[in-house]
Amino acid sequence: MNLQGRHLLKMRDFSGEEIKGLIDLAIHLKKEKRNGIDQSAELRGKNIALIFEKTSTRTRCAFEVAAADLGMHTTYLDASGSQIGKKESIKDTARVLGGMFDGIEYRGFGQETVEELARYAGVPVWNGLTDESHPTQMIADMMTIKEHLGQLEGRKFVLMGDGSFNMGNSLMVTCAKLGMHYVSCSHPNCFPARELVDYCKEICKTSGGSVTLTSDVEAGCRDADIIYTDVWVSMGEPFEIWEQRIHDLLPYQVNARVMSYAGESCLFMHCLPAFHDLGTGLGRQIHEKFGLSEMEVTDEVFESPASVVFEEAENRMHSIKAIMYATMPR
Repeated sequence: MNLQGRHLLKMRDFSGEEIKGLIDLAIHLKKEKRNGIDQSAELRGKNIALIFEKTSTRTRCAFEVAAADLGMHTTYLDASGSQIGKKESIKDTARVLGGMFDGIEYRGFGQETVEELARYAGVPVWNGLTDESHPTQMIADMMTIKEHLGQLEGRKFVLMGDGSFNMGNSLMVTCAKLGMHYVSCSHPNCFPARELVDYCKEICKTSGGSVTLTSDVEAGCRDADIIYTDVWVSMGEPFEIWEQRIHDLLPYQVNARVMSYAGESCLFMHCLPAFHDLGTGLGRQIHEKFGLSEMEVTDEVFESPASVVFEEAENRMHSIKAIMYATMPR
């Protein structure tokens, strides 16, 4: 598998075999790191730019640690440290950075921004998250599942909650390409877009996977291998959106009853951060406004033996390392 010079912008751009290759490479690099093997030889001295219009703990740390392990240097540019899209066009920014750096990561808002960066940069561009897609998270998630369950093909993967946003989009495409049985279990207002569902169902004809949309929690979660969820609201969204989202999604909270439908071997996953207690400022705001001390997942499930969320978080670094290692030209 030769991915040198490729961008990672969305999961639709990669075949199932290429996704499997990245997962296997991530597992291999993780084992090497655990065994103290130096990984810096091939990419030593290269430089990457990290553009963060949206802040993040896991994505920034994963890129910086992974790059350091591979012998590369990083330059971090937050919303105040770059003129991208403000005093300088995205096209011009791409050409400036492409002349100075060997790779560019972008985490921000519109998918069109990262696509335009890739069009003009002349170096690999990696999508650290946009409103439409979160591809680097997908390699970490599937890596975690493979480490615990071995085989990916044929596994039943249930996303509880909002299936219409970047995580839902990316998970459905990834599961379809890997021959998994994807279930979006939610209020109909939060189902994925019909065009993307149709695309994934077409993929499933050859991969052996399937896509199901349901509002029936018990049927959706029965015999699941993985139950996954994500936050329902984001900081900065108005209370009116919170109220509607909570109204629609509270029946799809992951709790002990939901996990019991799946069985004892089911994994619980979450890309984090999670509102499972009152340990965050936003969580306390929600509690004050709506009286909820837990949202998309209960603390009981989050802290249970079924939960692999912190292994999943660690795997962000190993999987991002694999993505950069595979796509960076030598």
